[in-house]
Amino acid sequence: MRSALAEASPSVTFAPVTRPLHRPQKIVLTGGPGAGKTTITAELAKRFPDQFALVPEAATAVYLSLGTRWDKLTLDGRRDVQRAIYRHQIIQEDTLAAAKPNHTALLDRGTIDGAAYWPDGAEAYWDDLGTTLENQLARYDIVILLETAAALGIYDGDASNTIRFEDAAGAVQSQKTLLRLWGAHPRLHHVGAYVALEDKIEAVVQMLRDLNALR
Repeated sequence: MRSALAEASPSVTFAPVTRPLHRPQKIVLTGGPGAGKTTITAELAKRFPDQFALVPEAATAVYLSLGTRWDKLTLDGRRDVQRAIYRHQIIQEDTLAAAKPNHTALLDRGTIDGAAYWPDGAEAYWDDLGTTLENQLARYDIVILLETAAALGIYDGDASNTIRFEDAAGAVQSQKTLLRLWGAHPRLHHVGAYVALEDKIEAVVQMLRDLNALR
């Protein structure tokens, strides 16, 4: 069983993406908390090791190193940690590009996601970092937005991820924010929520095949 998002997604014409020579293709899996991003990216990298190189979620690494999470920080602390996450994301992407230039980079979130957690709003986030939304969107070739399990009432909060702080309503709101932030990307695609995670994984695999991003 899957949610209405997958049923309602219109057929699309896949827009071409031009990227600099020698930069590997980058595919981002994003979506609200409880969307299965970490599990699905790890499974795809394991299943197709000759094609995908995994870029793990930067936020998890940063928060675990600090021993805290977003809702326990002051406003200044939230700004500082989002700057650290952005820097860590860029380093991970650039390091992987150099180490595995013949692989497609498969990302658990991208730089755009940090704007959803900036206390002063997305525009202030880009100003603080000295970049723009347009420049960050151009870093990525394909974006797949996964719908949170909260849409089906099966969201488990921080039980499966200790740095997660959103309740079910917060997870849905985060999803809406991310959809708005990523919405201008020319190759943004959606996968709805599924009761069985295995079915969602197969839906992502099929989408990658349809996008000619998986052999």
